[in-house]
Amino acid sequence: MSSLIAPAHLDELRQRYTSARQAVFAQVETYSTQQAQGAIGKTLEALAQIADDLLLALWQAHALHQTPLALLAVGGYGRRELQPHSDIDVLVLTPPGHAAHETQIAAFLRACWDVGMALAPSVRSVKQCLQAANDDITVQTAVLERRLLTGNARLYATLGHKFDAALQPLAFYQAKLNEMQERHARFDDTPYALEPNCKESPGGLRDLHTVAWVARAAGYGSTWQALQDHGLLTATERRDMRRHHAFLNLVRLHLHLCAGRDENRLLFDLQTQVAQRLGLESPKNTPLRPGENLMRRYYASAKAMTQLSQIALLTLAERLQASPGTHGKPKTQSENLPGLSSDEHFHVRNGLLAIQHKGLYQQHPHAILETFACFQQRQDVHGLAANTLRALYHARPFMDATWRSDAQHQQQFLQILQTPQRLADTLELMNQTSVLGRYLPTFGRIVGQMQHDLFHVYTVDQHILRVVRQVLQFFDPEHAHEHPLCARLAAGWEQPCLLVVAALFHDIAKGRNGDHSLLGERAVRRFARQHRLGREISSLLAFLVREHLSLSQVAQKQDLGDPAVIARFADRVGNEQQLTALYLLTVADIRGTSPKLWSAWKSHLLEELYRRTLDALGGQLPDPAALVQARSSGALIEMARRGPAPRGHLRLWQTLDAGYFLRHDAQAIAWHTQEIAPHAGQGKTVVRARPAPQGEGLEVLVYTPDQPALFARLCGFFAQAGFSILEARIHTSNDGYALDTFHITHPRLPGHHAGFIDTLTASLPPALQAGQALPRLRAARLSRRARSFPLPPKVHLQADADLKRWLLTVHASDRPGLLYAIARVLADHGINLELAKVSTMGERVEDSFLLSAESLAQSEARQQLHDDLLHKLAT
Repeated sequence: MSSLIAPAHLDELRQRYTSARQAVFAQVETYSTQQAQGAIGKTLEALAQIADDLLLALWQAHALHQTPLALLAVGGYGRRELQPHSDIDVLVLTPPGHAAHETQIAAFLRACWDVGMALAPSVRSVKQCLQAANDDITVQTAVLERRLLTGNARLYATLGHKFDAALQPLAFYQAKLNEMQERHARFDDTPYALEPNCKESPGGLRDLHTVAWVARAAGYGSTWQALQDHGLLTATERRDMRRHHAFLNLVRLHLHLCAGRDENRLLFDLQTQVAQRLGLESPKNTPLRPGENLMRRYYASAKAMTQLSQIALLTLAERLQASPGTHGKPKTQSENLPGLSSDEHFHVRNGLLAIQHKGLYQQHPHAILETFACFQQRQDVHGLAANTLRALYHARPFMDATWRSDAQHQQQFLQILQTPQRLADTLELMNQTSVLGRYLPTFGRIVGQMQHDLFHVYTVDQHILRVVRQVLQFFDPEHAHEHPLCARLAAGWEQPCLLVVAALFHDIAKGRNGDHSLLGERAVRRFARQHRLGREISSLLAFLVREHLSLSQVAQKQDLGDPAVIARFADRVGNEQQLTALYLLTVADIRGTSPKLWSAWKSHLLEELYRRTLDALGGQLPDPAALVQARSSGALIEMARRGPAPRGHLRLWQTLDAGYFLRHDAQAIAWHTQEIAPHAGQGKTVVRARPAPQGEGLEVLVYTPDQPALFARLCGFFAQAGFSILEARIHTSNDGYALDTFHITHPRLPGHHAGFIDTLTASLPPALQAGQALPRLRAARLSRRARSFPLPPKVHLQADADLKRWLLTVHASDRPGLLYAIARVLADHGINLELAKVSTMGERVEDSFLLSAESLAQSEARQQLHDDLLHKLAT
């Protein structure tokens, strides 16, 4: 059905509507951040009024004002909160038998869309509205926020009377609570996602709406002032609610304007734009960017909203669950609530820990930490009651330096850390209520701090608490199957709390100028001194925080087959206790960084370094010549188990240097020998593959006459075929053959190993024919996150002790074909590659290469290689 209005008139209305909205947006641009936050409510009301005016004009133009129909605004539009690109929810309310007006209604709706309104209409009778509301909590919520725009006021009043009579506040509360819990679960129950949804995520606008909806359904009004008048909020809470509500609405408004659509996610590529529109700059004396500054403010508001909405909803629940005889007042302790147990400061009601009186924390400051000790120790407590949450929220000003330095409070905090029972949950609850950041101010400074390093997916505080939880799981028999070695090592560790303290401090100095490991070391030494932990414990904690990256860096970047590498690392860790603690912390740190970061390959590398270092600390570091002999003998034994040793195996081994035997274990040497020896020195290319013995993926063996740019050619082949290289070990025999092994993965590899092995063995040899041009790869696009927060590439070249080999490390944003690009530069410079280790962490790579070339002894050659690599990485 076309509109009943002339096209020219529709054009005029469209222009008028667009101009009015643009005028509002232009006015917003003139506000400072503080002004805009104060005026956001009026801005959204102005947009709603513009929609009201146009709807009334179109309603009359279609003669609907002469019908018994009513036009209602519902949902967010009903409460006069209309964001720039939000749907305009309307309800056309009809009396029974409205068929005579269907043509007019259809023409009206078409005209609304024609003039550019994002109308989301429904057409129902009163009976249909009541039935839909009964069947669907979303419809019930929308009708709850009804507002008459024009039309039949009596019909509107009838709907209101019947709807209110049918509404059951307690059932409505429970339905909205379930809805909120399901919504939170979709966002991992945290407001700290790196790309949060400012409307739907925990602590977002929808949580505030839920409080308002439940209050309105219960008859307490729908404004923050009304909730204060009914004793559901204090004056401070009402003021904070309004402030954070305004900020979140302002962020959402600018998100819509930046994206040009109904976009409520703070996407990476929008965060900087929104920050600039809000006038947010980088804080002084910090490396934070404007977008990161915005997100810290957002997380602070979301965290406060999580606390305040929880307080309000629990208080509403107490009112709604009260018996009729109490007239909406919650029962008190004297009413002998069933299941109540009490002591001097607390009692348990419905599984929630409640304080005995609201002045508890002001009168007894030690009761603050006692709250969490009680939560930790009582299995019948699963949360904090509204009055406890409220009292903690208002006690924050009392958690000052004097409170932190009190010896009783320090002993209470240590007691919490020394009790492994529910410790992770307790620390998370302390963080949610802001107590942890008040007790540890250094921790408070990293709450809500983003990490745009392209591999962390949590804010710093959330990462730290996940690492703590992971550490504690090592000591839990139920998780022993996940990390058998960690579980065995943890079983012999007497003080889990020391690892917890190290986990709390390992990243606590992130976001400050300087090395966060060294700054964190100072912070943990200060903590140990303040809590009188003693010199020995202080030294262990300082070592763990200072060195928390070292085991991972050595395992993933250096040659673990080199006894000198192991000896240096053994000297660095000093003793078995520190090595074991560092290994446990490292595994927990990686697993707490991102669900995608941990892999069986990383597990293998870390465990290999741990075991070799443990042997070195025990005086079992072998002489390289003895190790070569041991590997050779082990390979002979392994081959004997499989059958007769292949002819020519000794001739093959005589062409290989000690580095080959040091980098491969006996089983790998046996496999290589059995596959290569029959063809050694015959000018053939041999390609074999098998499922990787350690970790996921395939191990690929390539034996072929050496040629220029061979490594680059191999990398190009794997990149074109969609494989990712985790590690490459490169050897050149003294008779001119390359013996290279690659550990590779592919997204479709699981369950299809045989097919991939057949493809590799058939297609790789032809690709290695000398004289062919190196393959060209299509330019790869960076991810949104990498584009929004670019990681400047870094190249570092360092010589070993005798200046014969060089360790090249490359840091860059990950992209397909990156290793191939690096390999081509090395080939152009005539660099010999002995070992390549590829460490991919989310969308960031830290690749390491062991190089040898006489030209690298010249500083000019090193500088040219450095410059060429940076140029290639930047293009």
